[in-house]
Amino acid sequence: MNTSKDPLHGKTLEYILIVLVDDMGWEQLGQNIRINCFVSSPSIKSSLTFLRKTPWARKKVEELYIRRYSS
Repeated sequence: MNTSKDPLHGKTLEYILIVLVDDMGWEQLGQNIRINCFVSSPSIKSSLTFLRKTPWARKKVEELYIRRYSS
C-alpha cells in the first residue's frame, strides 16, 4: 500500500480552510493567524484567493491544520 507520511496529502487548501472554519470559526481563526481576510468580512472564497497568492499565509494555515488534526 502506498500511503503518504504527508499529513496534507490529498487535502486541498479549500478543504483545510473549511475544516478549520467549521471547527474554530472565523473569529478564533483570525486570532490564531492574524490575516485581515479572516477578520474583516471573511469568506471562504476571498480567503482562498488571498491564500493562493500569499505563500507565507498559506503555510501558516497548513501548519495550524497539521497541529490541530495530525496525531
